[in-house]
Amino acid sequence: YVTSTTLVVPFMFMWVAKSKRNRAIGRASVVPTFFGVNEPILFGAPLVLNPVFFIPFVLTPIVNVWIFKFFVDVLGMNSFSVNLPWTTPALLGIVMGTQFALLSFVLAVVLIVVDIIIYYPFLKVYDNEILEEEAGIKESNSELQDKVAANFDTKKADAILASHSNKGTETKADLTNNIKEQTNVLVLCAGGGTSGLLANALNKAAEEFNVPVKAAAGGYGAHMDIMKDYQLIILAPQVASNYEDIKQDTDKLGIKLVKTQGVEYINLTRDGQAALAFVQKQFED
Repeated sequence: YVTSTTLVVPFMFMWVAKSKRNRAIGRASVVPTFFGVNEPILFGAPLVLNPVFFIPFVLTPIVNVWIFKFFVDVLGMNSFSVNLPWTTPALLGIVMGTQFALLSFVLAVVLIVVDIIIYYPFLKVYDNEILEEEAGIKESNSELQDKVAANFDTKKADAILASHSNKGTETKADLTNNIKEQTNVLVLCAGGGTSGLLANALNKAAEEFNVPVKAAAGGYGAHMDIMKDYQLIILAPQVASNYEDIKQDTDKLGIKLVKTQGVEYINLTRDGQAALAFVQKQFED
């Protein structure tokens, strides 16, 4: 229910939020969340451990269960009688899981509306906070530029910066290859969902730039038997708190271990070139 009740959040971030950061997080999270992988929005926004979203994050699943019980116990709708894959989109899961009961279509619409109503005021508060931060950063950078321009001749520097910004063919990350031998990378998340996004991005970039890196995805807890076959393990944000525990094992096996943060992890899943540069950085002497 936690996954299904966050279904509307990425869409709200994408369409309702005004800050660039929140809109970007919404666009990056909407597809994974639609298929039951809600870690990008949970740890990218973040919703987890965010006091602004504490009430809707806890309240929404409870309210959704109450509404579902009302439709079953009072209105006579079929309850769930079919086991579906966990990646089934929440709305389809309601309809298919109740064997296409007519009331399930009404329930799906009601849940969407209720979830939006619950999350909306809290999202607006959070979005205003991020807008203020973005405005403060922009104002600070503008003031600094004005001070520099008032005291120094910056024409030459500005020209250099402009020339670099216009080079569309420049690579976005330093891809000086310091990996010469086959290197296996294991990306771990809670259930093996979002880790697959990063592993796929890495494999595509490694093939494109001819770097001997092969990435695989897995769920934390199922890694003990396979970790010996990898030279680097990347922890997704939702399992980063286990860093010290797993480090004891990786140190014994001589495996490099690195953890990631929410926004950083989302960016890496979306940018294979940056993800490959991130891996290469772990092997710098």
